Amino acid sequence: MSGFLGKYYNTLDSKGRIMIPASFREILSSSKNTKLIIANDAFDHCLCAYPVEEWGRLVDKVKDKPQTLDSVKYYMRRVVGSAVECEIDKQGRLLVPSALRVDAGLNSEVVVMGQGNRIEIWDKNALTDVADPSKIDKNKFKSELSDLGI
Repeated sequence: MSGFLGKYYNTLDSKGRIMIPASFREILSSSKNTKLIIANDAFDHCLCAYPVEEWGRLVDKVKDKPQTLDSVKYYMRRVVGSAVECEIDKQGRLLVPSALRVDAGLNSEVVVMGQGNRIEIWDKNALTDVADPSKIDKNKFKSELSDLGI
C-alpha cells in the first residue's frame, strides 16, 4: 500500500459530512474497512483520520509511555480523548462529529489531504496559513530535513 496521497478540496455539507476521495476509499476497502478514527491533531488546528489498524498501532505506542509525563498527558487528552470512530457511508461521505468540527475550526470549505498512513482534514484558510512557504524559515527547515535524511 502506497498510502493516502494527494490534496482534495471539498465542501462540508449542512450535516457536517465530507466526501472521502475515491482513492482513499479504495485503500480502505482493500483492508475491508469503511471506518476511520477521527481525532484532533496534537499540535495543528486540524483533524486526523486514521484507519482502525493504524489507530490501534498509535494507541499501543502511547499507552506504553510514562503516563505521568505532562507531554504524554497532553497527547492523551488532546488526541486520544477526542477520538471518534466514524463510518464512511455508501455515498462515500464521512460525518465529522460536531465537537471535532468546532475544535478544528472547520467551516464550509475544507481540504482532505493524504499523509501516507493517515488523512488530515483542514479548514481551507487554516491550511493556507500553515502551508505557505513564505511563512517558514526555509533554511532551518532544509537543514532539519537534511539531518533526517529527507
